[in-house]
Amino acid sequence: MFDHVVFGVSDYAAARDFFIKALEPLGVAVVSEGPLGVELCRPNSQSSLCIRRVEEKATHLHLAFTAENRQQVQDFYRAALEAGGKDNGAPGLRPQYHANYYAAFVTGPDGHNIEAVCHEPEA
Repeated sequence: MFDHVVFGVSDYAAARDFFIKALEPLGVAVVSEGPLGVELCRPNSQSSLCIRRVEEKATHLHLAFTAENRQQVQDFYRAALEAGGKDNGAPGLRPQYHANYYAAFVTGPDGHNIEAVCHEPEA
């Protein structure tokens, strides 16, 4: 649905490092970086996440990333915590959304709620 999402962060270096490390298990990597910020994308994907340097306070966001399987959700959660994220919901089923909604949540450097979710049944 989205071509790209762009948002500002108060501490660019911390946010850049956090997102690169946290999203690596989902196959996301840097595709470009310049004076305005960094663009992250999966290989062969048309959609990207753009992190920008801003002077003003960052707006709170909830960003949910698709995981191919439940292991990727677990790997994301572990990588995000190791990158400095704070626990906001350990990997597990969220049946209030639907029977196979398997997700993990962390709070990133600017207080953003970052989620990885798999909608597939357990393999």
